[in-house]
Amino acid sequence: MIKHIITCLLTIICLQVGAQVQVSSKLDTVDYKNPQTYTLAGLSVSGTQFLDKDILIILSGLKLGEDISIPGEKITKAVNSLWKQGLFGDIQISVEKIIENKIFLELYLQERPRLSKFAFNKSLKKGDVDNINDKIKQYKSKIITAGIRSRIDNIITEYYIDKGYWDVKIKSDEMIDTSAQNSVILKLLVNQGKKIKIAKINFTGNSQVSTSKLKKTFKDTKEVSYYNIFRTSKFMEETYEKDKQKLEGKYRELGYRNARIISDSVYKVSNNRINIDVNLNEGNRFYFREISFKGNTIHSDSLLHKLIGIKKGDIFNETILEQRMTMDPGGRDLSSLYMDDGYLFFQANPIELNIENDSIDIEIRITEGAQAIVNKITITGNDKTNDHVILREMRTRPGQKFSRTDIQRTIRELSQLGYFDPEKIGVNPVPNPQDGTVDINYSVTERSNDQVELSGGWGANRVVGSLGLTLNNFSARKFIHPSAWRPIPSGDGQRLSLRAQSNGIWFQSYNASFTEPWFGGKKPNSLSVSVFKSIQNTNGLPSKDPNRQGLNITGVTLGMGKRLKWPDDYFSLMHSANFQQYNAQNFGINHFFQNGVSNNFNIKETLSRSSIDQPIYPRSGSMFTLSLAFTPPYSLINGKDYTDLTSAQRYKIIEYHKWRFDGNWFTKLDKAGKLVLNTKIQFGFLGTYNSKVGEIPFGRFYLGGSGINNFQLDDRELLALRGYKDNAITPVAANQSSPIGGAAFQKYVVELRYPLSLNPSATIWLQTFVEAGNNFRKVKDFDPFNNFRAAGVGVRVFLPMFGLLGLDWGYGFDNVPWSPGANKGNIAISIGQQF
Repeated sequence: MIKHIITCLLTIICLQVGAQVQVSSKLDTVDYKNPQTYTLAGLSVSGTQFLDKDILIILSGLKLGEDISIPGEKITKAVNSLWKQGLFGDIQISVEKIIENKIFLELYLQERPRLSKFAFNKSLKKGDVDNINDKIKQYKSKIITAGIRSRIDNIITEYYIDKGYWDVKIKSDEMIDTSAQNSVILKLLVNQGKKIKIAKINFTGNSQVSTSKLKKTFKDTKEVSYYNIFRTSKFMEETYEKDKQKLEGKYRELGYRNARIISDSVYKVSNNRINIDVNLNEGNRFYFREISFKGNTIHSDSLLHKLIGIKKGDIFNETILEQRMTMDPGGRDLSSLYMDDGYLFFQANPIELNIENDSIDIEIRITEGAQAIVNKITITGNDKTNDHVILREMRTRPGQKFSRTDIQRTIRELSQLGYFDPEKIGVNPVPNPQDGTVDINYSVTERSNDQVELSGGWGANRVVGSLGLTLNNFSARKFIHPSAWRPIPSGDGQRLSLRAQSNGIWFQSYNASFTEPWFGGKKPNSLSVSVFKSIQNTNGLPSKDPNRQGLNITGVTLGMGKRLKWPDDYFSLMHSANFQQYNAQNFGINHFFQNGVSNNFNIKETLSRSSIDQPIYPRSGSMFTLSLAFTPPYSLINGKDYTDLTSAQRYKIIEYHKWRFDGNWFTKLDKAGKLVLNTKIQFGFLGTYNSKVGEIPFGRFYLGGSGINNFQLDDRELLALRGYKDNAITPVAANQSSPIGGAAFQKYVVELRYPLSLNPSATIWLQTFVEAGNNFRKVKDFDPFNNFRAAGVGVRVFLPMFGLLGLDWGYGFDNVPWSPGANKGNIAISIGQQF
């Protein structure tokens, strides 16, 4: 009886922080009334499933070989130390055995339950639940403690505060999870309350800058307004602090260098509205007086003054001064002047020499340093593309003087390849001041740009299937090496395209092309070869049947391209020789030529200039293309009278000259470079040498709709004009409703683009557009001011495996006389980049 009483007293002593601790012995030799000292000879741990037993022994503070008293202080400390971990619901220490003066203890620890899953009230939106789960998922499988529950509550509260809900209330409760051992479900009841929005932003103390202008500097802190649909009016502390800095920065740009926010306050005016009061001290406006230079020996003061472009009496603007020294977007700054000439170690520091009343004298102290020579060029991150493909695009080379412009141009050229993520191309110059050299490392991130086409569709009561493969980084030299097929030989920057399309006996098309961009390997002279074959059978009869209606086209193209250095090195020139043979049999789709064989041999010259920064989502630069395709003037040299010839005789050998001009401009409209204005203009003319030959039956222009919805491959050019039905803006023959194509066209487009994602695995942007165009049967009818107009919105999605996909809704404003109802609202689907 006395032994049991002593055991209970010892238990009460060890329960100092609420743990249930039991010290018991299976031996009668332990006298709990008189503490005895023993040597700790053994310590075992039981009851745990997931925790390391050796770590638990260390946490207890008990050490083998030390002397302990039973009962005693060390036992109490061991219990307290383990209890503070917050991991256990029960702690028991018992005597396992005693041999002479050696004692063996057993430490029994019952782990607290682990968090298995979360349960939310059903009133929460699914999107919010998914987002919250993503933020707190790291706590699953952890032992549930008060600290973890508090952190989860804080994460959820911060999530809703960022969404504009200030009065978030959370109740949490633990439920036993019967599906898992020693686990609980944390039930979270979240009441988000009402969304808090900004009712008014009040400014006081501003006499020089209007309140409306100050509100515009608050980019992410806006008043609630019915017309403010693109910007949120919720209050976020972090963005509000940044906006206050922008406000003071705006004052400095206007010359008020001492302007400060004296005080500000945010307070509720109703359950879901707040006001913001900002009290300002504008101070005086300051002006530049004298700007001088010190330390410049390479360039004269007059040249530096010209680059700085700041005159005496100009408003004092530190941002403009800094931009003219180091960060001018056009590259006309002091830093570019020196660094493009190799002066990598150049420094320029503006010093305020004198401030008198409202005028400031500035001295720009220049350290020119020595010219740096490029030592080593290294590339990292190209796991697929071979080094030589990248190195041949470099504008920085070992032995040359360092040039910042050359680095920027190299980045642009690497982006144009299409093999790398343009958002992740990095440059790291490593200067070596000891020997006056610099090592440059370019880091790239590979992205897939090969495309696979496997599709099927239903049209005209027939199934149409397509199978295509485009390899944009192919390697022909590795083709015969089995080890290089991973899964295809790649890395040399060549392009191979194979495609087949068919809906059975009614339509078949096959084409293949190959391009080597550096033919010979030493200069950027491209070689391209392509062949194609198309078979159209409009009534499905065999080719030998005299009643068959169809058109077969066979073609081959050989092209040679060259990059030019004049007028600048953005220009390129392409020469190509092309041959097409058209074999028509009762082909009623083109009333010019219905029976016979027609041959078309032409030479095409294409002069182009492209300075866009990247191929998928360009944000700056321009693209221009001027092309001329022409045949020999057979009718002027063969002596034939074309007046009485049949169409088969007249068009046995086609003659024409065809002109195309396409221009694109890309302009950034915001500092982040996301909002982009794209302006386009296009013209086309199909002319003849001899009016007696008549109109050209092939290669005519068809305008309207998506520009892709047509399987009648008579070498026509399909041109999009959104807001109208396919081919609606195309001339028709007299007393006929089917379009026959035009000999001249114009098109004008203005697009405003904004990206939703610039991820290389899925580049997505929205766009709104206005466009206009027209198509004329004869060149003499061409009128650039007579247009069909449209406007609309759309989305573009670039997927590396499938290319660029587009969906637009457009509204045509003008009626088409020969096609009633072709305007109004129309949806257009596009495939591929359409510049």
